[in-house]
Amino acid sequence: MWILLLALHVQAGSGQMVQMDSTKSGFVGSQVELRCIFVNSNPPVKISQVTWQKVLNGSKQNVAIANPALGVSVLPPFKERVTFKQAAVRHRTPSLEDTTIMFSELQLSDEAAYICEYTTFPAGNRENTVNLTVFARPMTRMTLTTPTIVARASKRKMTVATCVSANGKPPSVIKWETSLKGEATFQETRNQNGTVTVRSNYVVVPSRETHKKKLTCIVTYRGERITDSVVLNVQYEPEVKIEDFDGNWFLNRQNVQLTCRADANPPVTIYQWKLLNGSLPSNVEIKNNTLFFKGPVTYDLAGTYVCDATNSIGTRTGIVDVNITEFPNNNMSHGDEITEEAHNAGAAIGGAVGGVALLGVAALLLFVFLRRRQRTFKGDYSTKKHVFGNGYSKAGGLPAHPPIPKNLQYPDDSDDEKKPAQIGGPGGFEASERDFDGEQEDLKRPYFTVDEGESRDYDERTLAFQYDPEPEIADDMVSQTDGSVISKKEWYV
Repeated sequence: MWILLLALHVQAGSGQMVQMDSTKSGFVGSQVELRCIFVNSNPPVKISQVTWQKVLNGSKQNVAIANPALGVSVLPPFKERVTFKQAAVRHRTPSLEDTTIMFSELQLSDEAAYICEYTTFPAGNRENTVNLTVFARPMTRMTLTTPTIVARASKRKMTVATCVSANGKPPSVIKWETSLKGEATFQETRNQNGTVTVRSNYVVVPSRETHKKKLTCIVTYRGERITDSVVLNVQYEPEVKIEDFDGNWFLNRQNVQLTCRADANPPVTIYQWKLLNGSLPSNVEIKNNTLFFKGPVTYDLAGTYVCDATNSIGTRTGIVDVNITEFPNNNMSHGDEITEEAHNAGAAIGGAVGGVALLGVAALLLFVFLRRRQRTFKGDYSTKKHVFGNGYSKAGGLPAHPPIPKNLQYPDDSDDEKKPAQIGGPGGFEASERDFDGEQEDLKRPYFTVDEGESRDYDERTLAFQYDPEPEIADDMVSQTDGSVISKKEWYV
């Protein structure tokens, strides 16, 4: 019997449930809604009471209670900030299916888990839980460390700006955006209420270059981007230089001057001129930061001029050496600068001269090389050519031929071409008396020439030599004692 009753209870209770969001969140000071809806069964069960509880560190704390007979009750410390959303809950005959509550003026201490519990009959208790997260939007600010930043000669680093993201939950992320060459430091501080304060300092060496530079702090909080910027105001000593001396001050030149230029913050208040190792010329007029030299230029104007510029930070000096020439230097009409066109023209002329010199050296080397080759023997004494007739002989060898006349001799090697000379006798001849074209003569005579090695290839026929009574030899050919001739072109190259 008890087993049957238990089965009926589970079956009857299986249709009820409590619907809630698993998580909810809100920012400090805002309003948040915690939903709780009871889904009844069929047949419906009776709701005896609804209780909201806060669960923190394992302990439960009642927040609000709705009872059909006793009404609605909200307990401290939530009494002023928690209400039931549906007005029907507060009626004399309440409807408790929707017991959603509203939190106003959300606080960091409200962050916890909340239970909505339904007491029913005869099904018993039904409940569900929602986790509430509370965020704290940080307060972001950026400030200069001091209103006035002074650049010192020691060039020490100093903090010029601070960016703070205070009391944030979760903590923010800070970055810097600037063209300055500095570095940033970061520090996080966790507060007792659970928030975090992030501080970042920007450190740089103050100088004239950092003056009027923009420095931007970028704070990122939960995807939100917050920016703040400052412009550095750096005070520094004057940066001094003397202008208007063009290096071309000559005797009797008129209207020359020297100007003292100074970049300073704050501006220069005092300019002082002096001549090193002497006093200023008598014809000098000083107006503000300029020296005007009255009358023509003389040698008395030469010397080292010094300009002292002073502001509230300090004093700096500019120096220029003035030299006087007797005549104007026309090449310095634009100061000591050389125009780009002149530079390019000089480079072109230099390149052309260099190219011509290189070609000359190459031509000289080629001439010497060819000259040496003309004076050097390059031929082969074994390179000979026989003069053969056009007749054929069945003899097995070449017939003997008359020896070459012995009255031919050749002079020693010289730069002149080698020519046979007659030393006497009826068989000799004068080379100078015979001047003919070798190629034309070859066309008239029925013979051809073959190298000595090639003549051995004829097996069945023997080519006989053919001699003229007085052989005519071309100027570029030389007869040998064995009847062959050799070309000078093959002898001397």
